[in-house]
Amino acid sequence: MPQLRHALFARRPLAVAGGVLLAIGLLSGIVLAETPAETAARLAAEGRAIGSPRGAGGDPQTSVAQSVTSSRPSANLDTSIEDQLGPYGDPFGFRAFLKARGVTYSLTYIGESLGNVSGGFRQRGIYEGLLDLEIDVDLGPLLGWNGAALHTNLFQIHGAGLSPGAVGNLITISGIEALPSSRVYELWFEQKFFGDRFGLKFGQIAADTEFAVTQTGTVFVNSTFGWPNNMAVVIPSGGPIYPLAVPGVRAKIVPNANLSFQVGLFDGDPAGPVRGGADPDPQRRNRTGTNFRTSDPVLVIAEASYAYNIEPGSTGEAGTVTLGGWYHFGRFDSLRFDGAGTSLAAPSSTGIARRFRGQAGLYGLIDQTVYREPDDPNDGASVFLRVSGSPSDRSLVDVYADVGIAYKGLLPGRSDDTVGLAFGYARISPQARGLDTDTILATGLTMPRRSSEAVLEATYQAVLGPGVTLQPDFQYVFRPGGGIPNPRDAGGARIRNAAVFGLRGTIRY
Repeated sequence: MPQLRHALFARRPLAVAGGVLLAIGLLSGIVLAETPAETAARLAAEGRAIGSPRGAGGDPQTSVAQSVTSSRPSANLDTSIEDQLGPYGDPFGFRAFLKARGVTYSLTYIGESLGNVSGGFRQRGIYEGLLDLEIDVDLGPLLGWNGAALHTNLFQIHGAGLSPGAVGNLITISGIEALPSSRVYELWFEQKFFGDRFGLKFGQIAADTEFAVTQTGTVFVNSTFGWPNNMAVVIPSGGPIYPLAVPGVRAKIVPNANLSFQVGLFDGDPAGPVRGGADPDPQRRNRTGTNFRTSDPVLVIAEASYAYNIEPGSTGEAGTVTLGGWYHFGRFDSLRFDGAGTSLAAPSSTGIARRFRGQAGLYGLIDQTVYREPDDPNDGASVFLRVSGSPSDRSLVDVYADVGIAYKGLLPGRSDDTVGLAFGYARISPQARGLDTDTILATGLTMPRRSSEAVLEATYQAVLGPGVTLQPDFQYVFRPGGGIPNPRDAGGARIRNAAVFGLRGTIRY
C-alpha cells in the first residue's frame, strides 16, 4: 500500500491534490495616499482595531512596523504614486473605468545597486531590477459571480545578481535576485464561500506569498527574511518561490478573525529534474515560467496561524503565532553515505548516494508588536522570531533561524519610514560536515570544513511620497557558502566574510 500511494502521488499529483482540497471545501460547508496617523484615525472612526488591516501573507496585520513596500508581492500595501500625478494619474479615466468593473492593476518597479566592498571571492558592484505587473479581477462586478477572483503577476527581470557572481553564499543577498527574463509568476483563480471564511485557490501559485511569511520581515532586502533559507536550499529548484511558481491548489479556512488554517499542494519541482545535459540552473530550465509542470512528486505545506489582541480595546499589543510543516514526496540523496553505508569519500565507495524516500520540515514563527507611540498608535516597534528545521541526513541546511526588529516612525517627522535590524543563521547539517571530514581523511587535502552561514542586515526604508521609497541597506555575510573554499585561492582558504552595501528604490503605480 505505501508503494501504491507513492505511485499515485508521483504520477497524478495535482489530480490527487484537487480531490483532497475539494473534499476539504465540501466539509467546511486602491490606492491609499493617507499617512499612518490618518489610517489610525480612519480605523478608529470605523470602530476597527489598528491590527485589522491584512498583513503580509493575508492574515490580520499585527506588526505595527510592516513596511510600506517590499520586494515580495504578498507584502506590497496599496500605496501608489497616482494621487501625486493629478490628472495624469489616470489618463482618460481608464483605471477608474476598469475598477468600477472589478478590474484593478498595479505596476511596481524595484531597482537596486549592490556591491561587496570586502570579502566574497571577488569585489563587485551590480545593478538589478524587477518590473512587476499585477492584475486582479473581481468577478462579482464583472460577471455577477460573487466570491470569485482572478490574479496574475508578470515579471520583467534584468541585471546581474551579487550572490553567485561575487559572494558565493547560500543566503541570497536580495529578494529580487534572479536571472534576466520576462516571465509569468502567479496565475490563479480563487473562489470564496461562507462569507469569505473558506477559500479555494488553484492555478499557478507561489508558496512564499502565503506560507511562512513574517510581516515584520518584509522590510528587509535579503531573500531569507521572506522564505526560510533551509527550505530554499533543500526543496527541489528552491520550491514554488520567486521567481518560479508552480501549478497547485490551496485551501484556507478562517473560522474567526483570530484563527486561520491553510494547506497547499504543489507540483514539487518548478523546473523539473536535471537529466542528461540539462542546465543545472532551474531558472534556465523554466525560462518563462510557463512550464506548468504537473508530473513531479507533490509538495504539501500546511499551516495554522493565531492572531491575538486585534480586537478594539485589547489591553495587550497585537501579535501572530504561526506553526507549519511541509512534506515532499520525491526521493533525496544521502549527503554522506552510499547504499552500502560507506562514506562517499572512501575509495571503496560506489559513488552512488543512498536514496531516501521523502523530505520534510517544520517551522514556527512569532510576529509581535512590542511598542506603539502614544501620540500615533500606528508608529512603533515590532519583532519577529522564526525557526525552521528538516532531516540532517538529506538536508544541506538542516536548521535555520532568524530574528529581527523594525521600528516605524523612529525619526521625528518621518512617520512613514521604517528602520530594521535582522539576523539569519543557516546550519550546515552534521552529515554534510561529516563528508568534509571523510574527504580530508581520505585524500589528505587541505580544505575547510563547512559549519554554518549567517547574515546580519541593517536597513532604512524612507518614504518619499505615496508609492515611492528609497532604501539604503547594509549586510554582513559570515562564512559564505557555510565556509567553502575560495575558488580563486589555490591554497584552499575559505571565502572571506563579505560586507555588502546597497541602495534600493521602489515606485508603485
